[in-house]
Amino acid sequence: MNTGTALRGALGIAGFLLVAEALGRTGVVDPYAVPLASSVLSGAFGLLLDGEFLAGVGDTLSSAAAGLLLATAAAVPSGLVLGTFPRAERAVRPLVEFLRPIPSVALLPLALFALADQGKIALIVYTSYWSVLINTLYGLRDVDPLAKETLQSFGFGRYAVVRRVSLPSAAPFIATGVRISASVALIVAVSVELVAGGDGIGTFVSDAAAGNRRDLMIAATAWTGVIGLLVNSVLSGAERRAFRWHRTQAGEGAA
Repeated sequence: MNTGTALRGALGIAGFLLVAEALGRTGVVDPYAVPLASSVLSGAFGLLLDGEFLAGVGDTLSSAAAGLLLATAAAVPSGLVLGTFPRAERAVRPLVEFLRPIPSVALLPLALFALADQGKIALIVYTSYWSVLINTLYGLRDVDPLAKETLQSFGFGRYAVVRRVSLPSAAPFIATGVRISASVALIVAVSVELVAGGDGIGTFVSDAAAGNRRDLMIAATAWTGVIGLLVNSVLSGAERRAFRWHRTQAGEGAA
């Protein structure tokens, strides 16, 4: 993100906060129902010194990271197998297309029938799995067939072709799938905490709502968005640096 884009984004956020504050101060929006922007900002900065909230952030991020790692560890090999054996993909594709669109919120009650942490991580794995799997399959379809045929002509087997050509070529697509799934993992982690309890940001939000602290509830929710933005920015930056050659081939430039 360049300086100009960051500046415009900051101005947009500042303008939104000023409008929200004005609406509350003039009574257009009931400050009891929707706290003043200044109150939310004060609460947000106060949360930086709140040990309970910071511990919740750590619990949520650790659960999201664990689920994402497990999902990636399962999805990449699955995608490589299905992408290497077209008959297997055709056989499994109907099941994938049936399971993939199931909304994660519809599965949240299942977390109530398991220990909070186990249910949370299980749902994160399930919902994060699909983006990595589909992007792995797309990446394998983008592999240059000439490169595979050349390696095979030198006597390399199917496994060697996958390891030396298919996997490296599909890596940028896999990284994109992981980046998309990282946001999904964070959303699901917080959602499970809201429904099933346990430790994390979602539980903090529920407790704030129960205590009629709407300012803290919105502030904690806003910090969740900031965390998601930071995670996406870090992964996006790492992706650009690691796969600059792919962006150059795609005509996006190396900068």
